[in-house]
Amino acid sequence: MSYEPPTPPTIFTTEIVNTLNESTTEQLQEIATHAEALAEHKEREARLTESADEEPVEERPDNLPDDVPAKATITIKEINDNRYYYWQWRDGEKIRSQYEGPVNPDN
Repeated sequence: MSYEPPTPPTIFTTEIVNTLNESTTEQLQEIATHAEALAEHKEREARLTESADEEPVEERPDNLPDDVPAKATITIKEINDNRYYYWQWRDGEKIRSQYEGPVNPDN
């Protein structure tokens, strides 16, 4: 380890360099901890902004009927001891369903 103080990055202003040089060891440790946390926060914010800008691609299942939205999921309902597949999705405040077929087509 050198006995000379480290050379500050060229992007630092004179004011920042002077403030750091006048800081105590404890203050410098706190500055380093804060700078690391702030960098992580800004990177996370940038990733979230970037992912929000990307439009999600909704892949439509091959077996999805034309009049059923891509966000629908398949569910099983039991009626009179028989089980049936239904497509379900939310439409505003309502839950919509569309019949798909029996769970066991042999019945």
